[in-house]
Amino acid sequence: MELEFSGEVIEWRGPAPFFYAVVPPDAAEVIHELAPMLTYGWGVIPARVTIGAVTWTTSLFPKDGGYLVPLRAAERRRAQVELGDAPTITLELGGP
Repeated sequence: MELEFSGEVIEWRGPAPFFYAVVPPDAAEVIHELAPMLTYGWGVIPARVTIGAVTWTTSLFPKDGGYLVPLRAAERRRAQVELGDAPTITLELGGP
């Protein structure tokens, strides 16, 4: 299954800063319905992420009833995505 949406880039500060794109509620609802078939534990969902011409694999994190898309530093730089941006994201759920 493939989903496309714009998600705001936020920062979560832990031992090191982590950046995520917030999955909007309508897309999160679709993911939540599919989660039992896709998760490999703890509600984490494998996915292929595309922003512009940049594609990578990761896992969506459940958070407060929704999902966050992890944005690694290398991919953020390549896609020219900064904190506060809302890039168009394509998710291919279930990974490669």
